[in-house]
Amino acid sequence: MLEGPKVSQSELAKRFGVSQPQICRIIKNRERILSEWRRNGDPERKRKREGGKDAALEATLLRWVEGAHAAHPPGTGPFLHLKAKHLAQALGRPGPQPGGGWLARFGARHLKKPPAEKGDAEQPTAEHWAGAVLPGLLRSYAPSEIYVCGETGVLLPSGSPGKGGSAAGDRLTLLLCANADGSEKVPLRVVGESPRPRCLQGVNLGQMPWSYRAGGSGAGMTAPLFTEWLRELNEGMRQQGKSVLLLLAKHEARPYLQLSNVRMVFLPPATGLDRGIAEDLQGHYRRRCLRRPPAERGAGQPTLLDALHMLAQAWGDVSPGLVTSCFRAAGFSPDAGAEAPILTPASALLSQEELGRDGEPAEEDKGTAEGEDAGEAVKPCPSEREVWGSLATLRRYLECRATSPDLFQAFYELEDAVHMVSAG
Repeated sequence: MLEGPKVSQSELAKRFGVSQPQICRIIKNRERILSEWRRNGDPERKRKREGGKDAALEATLLRWVEGAHAAHPPGTGPFLHLKAKHLAQALGRPGPQPGGGWLARFGARHLKKPPAEKGDAEQPTAEHWAGAVLPGLLRSYAPSEIYVCGETGVLLPSGSPGKGGSAAGDRLTLLLCANADGSEKVPLRVVGESPRPRCLQGVNLGQMPWSYRAGGSGAGMTAPLFTEWLRELNEGMRQQGKSVLLLLAKHEARPYLQLSNVRMVFLPPATGLDRGIAEDLQGHYRRRCLRRPPAERGAGQPTLLDALHMLAQAWGDVSPGLVTSCFRAAGFSPDAGAEAPILTPASALLSQEELGRDGEPAEEDKGTAEGEDAGEAVKPCPSEREVWGSLATLRRYLECRATSPDLFQAFYELEDAVHMVSAG
């Protein structure tokens, strides 16, 4: 506008939706504006931010980060957020405490991770990985910023009806992703054969603690499906202001992408970093399939939707300690030379006590207690069939009306509590 062809001030005011006096002031200060823009211009910046009351806090926090960076890069997580709040209080900073937005901008300015390197797209040898790649990654990323992803497969539970294109024995492929300290497990991505399962109709799929995609015959993870998941992961990290490392085995269905907030690095052959995590998940899933109430208790035949919920519960059963031990066994810890702990994935077999009993309701005490009004009807203890039917109704309500995947965690805990009471 300032260096373009001559246009009347009235025309410019109409074009940009401002008043004519504003245009006049801009033209009057033309040289100063252009000079400042050439010195400090940044097309990505929405406006110039003056130092003001945040300058001292930002400088103090940056000095602390630089001092701590050599030991463990603090990243932009909860610990850094807490440190910023403490420093703000110590400096007597007026106004609200620094929030997530301020911290994300601080991280974008000062805590940029090393960019993707040329060798990231290639699979390193075991020697090059141990001697050069791994030490550099451990210096650049905190454990909470190092993720691994892998695949595993499970079968639909026996008794699954064939309605909707999925039947017992059909294979489901799972994409697992968790970080090195076990503090975050990305919701499962499940790939099945059926493109439009009938049991998923009416379900608010965007608010489930899992996601489902159709992979066609064989239900395997394809390159387009993996790319879709990877871009969603990158967008989620971008919204959180996090830059993370993603470790994975090289495979034709896992194309290398350069992303803004997720750096992909391929593992050397036969690393098996995700194997212990996958085996533990499978054990928890089989256990839950065996524990499922029989049809005579009103639970009905298991469907693909039931299997998806059991997989989400099994993923929640995988403990942070087991995830951490898998990373430690692969060398992701300062004491990597120490003997790795023995991994004990969940057993798929249950004892007769764990399987539960038929659990006939206890006989009600006859008569009334002293002082009790004999005219009031006492509600009988509901049967197990009624209880499981009520849980199924509640789950369906959440599937249709849930506003957050976190609601299902509370439901899963309630269902586990009922299982414990039922088993006596």
